[in-house]
Amino acid sequence: MADFKDELSPELIARLAGDLTGVSSSFDGAAFEQLATDGLGELELKARIDWIARALSAVMPAAPEGAARVIRAALDHGGLRGWDSMPVNAYVAAAMLDRPDIGLPLLAALTPRHTAEFAIRPFLEAHFDLTMDRLRSWVGDPDEHVRRLVSEGTRPRLPWGQRLSRLIADPAPAVELLDALADDESPYVRRSVANHLNDISKDHPGLALEKARRWSAGAVQDDFVVRHGLRTLVKRGHSEALAILGFDPDAPVGIAGLVCSPSSVPIGEATTIEFTLQAGAAMKAVIDYVVHYQGVRGPKAGKVFKLSVRDLPADRPVRFSRRHRFGHVSIRTIRPGPHRIEVQVNGRVLGETVVDVIADDAAATAD
Repeated sequence: MADFKDELSPELIARLAGDLTGVSSSFDGAAFEQLATDGLGELELKARIDWIARALSAVMPAAPEGAARVIRAALDHGGLRGWDSMPVNAYVAAAMLDRPDIGLPLLAALTPRHTAEFAIRPFLEAHFDLTMDRLRSWVGDPDEHVRRLVSEGTRPRLPWGQRLSRLIADPAPAVELLDALADDESPYVRRSVANHLNDISKDHPGLALEKARRWSAGAVQDDFVVRHGLRTLVKRGHSEALAILGFDPDAPVGIAGLVCSPSSVPIGEATTIEFTLQAGAAMKAVIDYVVHYQGVRGPKAGKVFKLSVRDLPADRPVRFSRRHRFGHVSIRTIRPGPHRIEVQVNGRVLGETVVDVIADDAAATAD
């Protein structure tokens, strides 16, 4: 699979130069291409975006008003689409930070091309009240991309984005915006609100639960925002979050036949987790399994994996099976040793077993 950084390529730079030279005779496309491509290959994703943005700063009109006219003209002619807009967003966030009256409306115009959720964050840090006022005015914007920017741009823990420490400490200003978007007609907007609620739940679970209850009671569209927004609390077995979603943590249910086959696997290989659940009364169940990976200093806290959400019948066994691979991923290095696996239903651990993960060289020796 191609790396995201490869999107920020010499071909993108050439397209960007074409979009801007096509609407401005003063834009030096050749100089921009040379500045932007020299040294690009050594950089990772975010560094490439910033590198191309700095190249734009070197050749764009010095006056923010003039630069904004060039960008808007390129947008009007259908340019700056997809990843091509990302360095432009970063340029606006840097070059127009002292002119939010120009930069913020420009980000609203750019966000439908891809997303300006990263570029608006420096404005929140530098001009919080002014930027929040602008975001309030966008809550009712006819473009779903602009409405989504309101929610996504204020997410306190946006992946890959600058953390908003002020909103981590006190999410109330952002929650005011979310109240207006939680039942938005656009699924695109509602997914952002759900992710934002999940961010809030990590620092202020009580507030997240209060909002979830209110939004659930007044929802017209669906319950996705609440279901998806409480996912971290559900994984942690939070009883109130489970209750809001209709899951009873104390429902009578037992587990039998929990095994992992094989019980010993080399790094990179998979085991199959199998077990049977039997409920004493018909119940709605969220079924997860938890893997306690080995860390440098021993077993880590469990990582929860979703398995199933389903209705369990009364007094009838239901069999479950799931393959789990112990392979290295970008966020996790697999280390040899015993790995405890637990099965939890409605946040309650019902049973556990152990898989022994062995190093590749040990597996080869055994063969």
